Amino acid sequence: MKLTEKPMLLIVDDEKPTRDGLRAALEDRYDVYVAEDAKAAMELLEREHFTILLTDFRLPNEDGMKLITRAKSLSKPPICILMTAYGSEELAVDAMKRGADDYIAKGRLQIDELEMRIARAVRQQDLEVENASLRAQLETRFGMENIVGESPAMQEVFDAVRQVAPHRSTVLLLGESGTGKELIARAIHQLSPRSKQSMVTVHCAGLPPTLLESELFGHEKGAFTGAHERRIGRIEQAQGGTLFFDEIGEIDASTQVKLLRFLGERTFERLGSNKTLTADVRLIAATNKNLEEMVKAGTFREDLFFRLSIVPIRLPPLRERAGDIPLLAQGFLSEFATEMGKPVKDYTAEALEALINYPWPGNVRELRAAIEHAVVLCRGDRITLRDLPPSTRSGGGGTALAGDPKKNLATNDMTVKEAEKQLILRALKEANGNRTLAAAKIGMSRRTLHRKLHSYHLEGF
Repeated sequence: MKLTEKPMLLIVDDEKPTRDGLRAALEDRYDVYVAEDAKAAMELLEREHFTILLTDFRLPNEDGMKLITRAKSLSKPPICILMTAYGSEELAVDAMKRGADDYIAKGRLQIDELEMRIARAVRQQDLEVENASLRAQLETRFGMENIVGESPAMQEVFDAVRQVAPHRSTVLLLGESGTGKELIARAIHQLSPRSKQSMVTVHCAGLPPTLLESELFGHEKGAFTGAHERRIGRIEQAQGGTLFFDEIGEIDASTQVKLLRFLGERTFERLGSNKTLTADVRLIAATNKNLEEMVKAGTFREDLFFRLSIVPIRLPPLRERAGDIPLLAQGFLSEFATEMGKPVKDYTAEALEALINYPWPGNVRELRAAIEHAVVLCRGDRITLRDLPPSTRSGGGGTALAGDPKKNLATNDMTVKEAEKQLILRALKEANGNRTLAAAKIGMSRRTLHRKLHSYHLEGF
């Protein structure tokens, strides 16, 4: 973007006297560019970040409304005002539906009125930016509000997120599928100085190598069969923000080389172009694969692995944080009961015991799906064992160890809180009152156990 204090204005009109007259009238307040057709206009719009696009409706080859539609698809679209000598109410309505911010008839065009409308549109955009900034500040403050976890393993994750978020360093999130890697990536972004900009996600596993390169780096018109227009890649879309690679272990050797270069130099080329571009993005990657083993096998570049793993963060599987299951289950229950308009508020102790004992190979994602299933089938105000998916009802086929404090809790129709209280009491009894050992048995931090003992009036236990 050109460094200037004036807002950048692009005037598009095929009549030179109109272009020159508008430029002369507006250049005191705006940094004015002109174009005679849509093609020339799009070249400028893709090269510079314009604040306002003022375009005639009648243009050679492509009308002004199509130009506005294309301009609004840019990562940072301008304010768009349509001018026409063929004004009608229907045309105005259509223009607004297709993205125009305002509309003015050239036959009645007065420079004072045009300046007033441009200024009004700029003020409206500034207000929207300010509101977005306020929302971003709230998200930054509560970046981990929706991530549930009181276990020591999750507290370590939260501490690492808070430490790494303010910096630009690349983060590698490691963990099984369903452990919440994308949620943690969003928390890092929201707690970072880049939170006002976009976090752009690249799903590496869902695209073949040629399409992945195009998605990532973008392409020029004619770069390959089917490339009918220039495409801005995810790197450019994430300018100033965060780029999240989901399942980074799936990228092929060619893309690994290009990504390595980008990480080292922050430069890249669109497919079909020799022009070197730069981008300021923070990169977060995630994988459920063992990249070190892939490096040994020769399927993942060692130098790229080192570049990605500046700060590795391991997300624990749900079976290692069973103490979080009641909290997660209650949160999902509230979400789905509200969504479906059902009066379900709690679990029977038998159902909660099954949830705690099941090993959850699909982790939090599988738990969420199981609770949705249960809420759909529930006929009363509590989830029963019968409402759970068949695979979860036996606690994973009796895999809980004998003497495990998570086993055999269902002595009556307890609420989640009552069952959790019994879980804590049993853990303390088996640990002979040692709170550190009891907390470890049920996957809680010692601080969380103290807080729960206080809430259940068990301080003297």
